[in-house]
Amino acid sequence: MYIIPAIDILDKKVVRLREGDYSQVTEYDVTLEEMIERYQSNGTNLIHIIDLNGAKNDFSNQQYLFDVIRKTDMQVQYGGGIRSIDKVKELIDAGVHRVIVGTQAITNPMFLDELSKAICGRDKCSHNVVIAIDVLDEVIKYSGWMESSPIKLMDYVDRCLSLGFFRFLCTDINKDGKLGGAGVELYAKLLDHSPFIKLIASGGVSSMADIEQLSNYKIESCVVGKAIYEGHITIDEVKNWNLESLMSI
Repeated sequence: MYIIPAIDILDKKVVRLREGDYSQVTEYDVTLEEMIERYQSNGTNLIHIIDLNGAKNDFSNQQYLFDVIRKTDMQVQYGGGIRSIDKVKELIDAGVHRVIVGTQAITNPMFLDELSKAICGRDKCSHNVVIAIDVLDEVIKYSGWMESSPIKLMDYVDRCLSLGFFRFLCTDINKDGKLGGAGVELYAKLLDHSPFIKLIASGGVSSMADIEQLSNYKIESCVVGKAIYEGHITIDEVKNWNLESLMSI
């Protein structure tokens, strides 16, 4: 398991939200470019960037983000306001390594079918797409966690797998932004249901002890943001963990 450092961008500033609430925002005195430069090292070559403006259908950040992505050697996992097949293609063409799709996949029944045909081919989905599942008490939430889906969590996972999507970014909303520990119970249930998915854990990681706990499960990677900004996990610890994970493969 490796660590993917997270950078949330709002109005071109590095921020973190608590439980996805735009009224509970913490700004950090550092630029996106500076954060990427700090993380880059042997073993840490993937960064998680969320455009919080884009999540609200405001794409004023996008050209700035594209310019940064094109200049870095880091691979970027990118999300925020991706509502169309064309937008997925645009991001991949702009150099994004993985595109995260969430709300549109929940609200538009045909979106994943069309995306599978357009991006993934008939037999196996590309590594370029990550399915975001934001979960509150095993209920799938969307539209900035304001709406609840009637689709059962495991049924949704099964449908995604049937279309060739195999990598999931699962955020435990109960844990996100609180530094209270990761949602291992949720991840264990997902992996028990579908042992072969590539699972990216998100939410609640507060220490390297939480990372150790997650590594006991068949979790591909975990996204860590606030714990790094608040000094609970150092950038050197992230780099060392990732380098050791790389060497153990």
